[in-house]
Amino acid sequence: MDYLDTLDTPIGPITIASDGEALVGLWMEGQKYFQSTLGETEQHSDLPIFAETRAWLTRYFEGADPGPLPAVNPRGTEFRQRVWRLLAEIPYGQLTTYGELAHRMAEDTGVRASARAVGGAVGHNPISIILPCHRVVGSGGSLTGYAGGLQKKIALLKLEGIDVDKLKIPTKGTAL
Repeated sequence: MDYLDTLDTPIGPITIASDGEALVGLWMEGQKYFQSTLGETEQHSDLPIFAETRAWLTRYFEGADPGPLPAVNPRGTEFRQRVWRLLAEIPYGQLTTYGELAHRMAEDTGVRASARAVGGAVGHNPISIILPCHRVVGSGGSLTGYAGGLQKKIALLKLEGIDVDKLKIPTKGTAL
């Protein structure tokens, strides 16, 4: 059984999901792959992990580094799990690229991965914001797609103090 709660935030409603112990999902309204990793669900807003997540998000949306992540348990393939662990290591207010993540993955595991494969895993991140996929950009500072929508990605980056004017909005067909 998975448990759900909905929060109102400055970027719109967010749905959070838990297995009862850890966060297994966080999706913005209209996000691609919404609830795609969940089983049977029921509303249950009083779980301790939900209180911890609400407090974390409150600090985040106030423009402060929210500190340590709540317990997370994203569901996906081993490859995606490795990419999502790397996302958790991206510091607040900093950016990285898909290529840099692929390089780090090869260094850490000895397994080579393309920036495109890493991008696919980033795009399927089931715990947006907390596993900060919005901090990943394409080569040369290109603001590639975001499952929650490019405008929300820009809003999150601005909230963290990142100068988005230095980044590029890609045209169709731009490579990672």
